[in-house]
Amino acid sequence: MWGIHLNRESEIPLKRQLYQSLSERIMAGILKAGESLPSTRALAQELNVSRNTVNEAYDMLVTEGYAETRQGAATRIAGGLVLDKRPQSKAQRLETPPIPSFLADFRTGQPDLRQFPRYAWQRLSHQALGEMPVDLLGYTGPQGLPRLRREIAAWLMRSKGLVVKPEDIFITAGATQALHLIADLLYDNGKEILVEDPCNIEMIQTFIGKGYAVKPVPVDEYGLQTDGLAAKYGSPVYVTPSHQFPLGAILPAARRAALIRFARHNGSFVIEDDYDSEFRYVGEPASPLYAMDPDRVIYIGTFSKVLFPALRIGYVILPRELQSAWSRLRTYTDVQNPPFEQAVLAQFLHTRKFDRHIVKMSKLYRERRQVLLDSLQAGFGEKLRTWGDAAGLHLAVEFPGQTFDEHFRQEARRNRIRVTPVEYHCVRKGRHNSKLLFGYGHLEPDQIREGILLLKAFLHENGK
Repeated sequence: MWGIHLNRESEIPLKRQLYQSLSERIMAGILKAGESLPSTRALAQELNVSRNTVNEAYDMLVTEGYAETRQGAATRIAGGLVLDKRPQSKAQRLETPPIPSFLADFRTGQPDLRQFPRYAWQRLSHQALGEMPVDLLGYTGPQGLPRLRREIAAWLMRSKGLVVKPEDIFITAGATQALHLIADLLYDNGKEILVEDPCNIEMIQTFIGKGYAVKPVPVDEYGLQTDGLAAKYGSPVYVTPSHQFPLGAILPAARRAALIRFARHNGSFVIEDDYDSEFRYVGEPASPLYAMDPDRVIYIGTFSKVLFPALRIGYVILPRELQSAWSRLRTYTDVQNPPFEQAVLAQFLHTRKFDRHIVKMSKLYRERRQVLLDSLQAGFGEKLRTWGDAAGLHLAVEFPGQTFDEHFRQEARRNRIRVTPVEYHCVRKGRHNSKLLFGYGHLEPDQIREGILLLKAFLHENGK
């Protein structure tokens, strides 16, 4: 009847298949407004299904307004349901390109995921789920679990000497979400944001997307050149003072003080992105800029670079005057982070497994950094210059006399070599085009050596 065919092998129940077939015919105009549907007994016999199946399909049609029924009368098709045939969209389907397989992969910001203590995390996960109070399975608020905030405050004290109250810490879904929220929090029409140049070009897209005008401030071997600071009143400044990305400098105390004076005089906030300062291979981690002025600095930390990127947990230490507005904004954005992962991370910090993981990975990354330095020297000699402090998961290297631009980056990728020119992260082009970035945290020593040999051969083939 009406060309309806039911697939008894499908996982879709027969009643829903019948409902879908009838509703599609109604919207196509095949079944006309006011037309009676057959009796449930007749249609059940025709389709060889139970009468209950037809009754339930008709009930769905009536409930959703496709049909109307009255006591003692047949069920009839409702009016106003015909849709014209939808024109064929000319837009092409967006297909995710396959991830290329690189022979040499010096991407930045990637920790060694093979070293993550999965068994310990699994045990803590089971424990956290068993001990989690029922009320934490509901809405717990925009600030994050109190226990995790206390553990983060304790970690910051013992690792960086930073004194911060748990109530000033706000949990986020990583540093990226933190920047989105901060951009919304500080935005005013036409507002500028001052950024280091070069900087993490992906991160500042957040501010560009929110409508900020980006004003680059040059970076030298010591970090942000604070004598070049000038902006409209209230314009925020985005910096990475503990390990400048991508050149690696630690901002010296005099420049930090100048930056704080600028923020106070200008009525602005400094956004401090402390993205990987846990890994420093000579001396102790640098003290956060936040310690100089908690009222003018917004501090962003993340666990993604330290543990694993899929753990979308970061945190922000907020000046008091911004906290109420942040809570409102977060509440109407996504309310909160899932509590389960927060509870596991809190226990990971409390048991000092996090501290031990940092010690273990710092030793490993220090060794890999040295392998990279030795490989570069063996392949290219003394003419190279490395930039930045002995820290983090990448190294900036200057090749005097060479030029590395977007064409070079793409050509290298076609040859299955992933290496990023510093120029890629520059707002103003042309000042750092002889430098390349080498991420090494995720690479075994043999992969580093083989990658440098492949890069050397590629440069030679291209006359560099």
